[in-house]
Amino acid sequence: MGLFTSINIAATGMSAERTRLDVIADNIANASTTRTTEGGPFRRSRVVMRPRSEGPYWRSPFLPKGMDNGIGTGVRIHEIQKDFSTEPRYVYDPTHPDAILTGRWEGYVEMPNVDVVTEMVDMISASRAYEANAAIIDGTKSMFQKALEIGTR
Repeated sequence: MGLFTSINIAATGMSAERTRLDVIADNIANASTTRTTEGGPFRRSRVVMRPRSEGPYWRSPFLPKGMDNGIGTGVRIHEIQKDFSTEPRYVYDPTHPDAILTGRWEGYVEMPNVDVVTEMVDMISASRAYEANAAIIDGTKSMFQKALEIGTR
């Protein structure tokens, strides 16, 4: 394992969690959007992450290829999915411009399938994961500094 492998892995995690936080913020911002360009109410988005299959961003030229086991190359964003499995909420408001005009749901408005409480829990989880990755980078940096201090004595 090269010197910068742990920093590269933590950096991929920080990048993925930042994207996850952006998607969560978008969900919360659109929690009451009843009309989108695609038609219908806003649909909740979620981030799907996968392990990185390619090697790390930077590989030490001093580490022979046979000693590089390739374990732990980080995470990447596989896709951002719209949640079509959860049904939208229906709120009775016949004065709303997007209210259903005829049928069983007459007078109801189709609202987004965004649950703000779930989004807040996801946001706390993403921010804690971001902080954990930042702590890994800080710990690695302090180990490098201590190793350099040993070499100067």
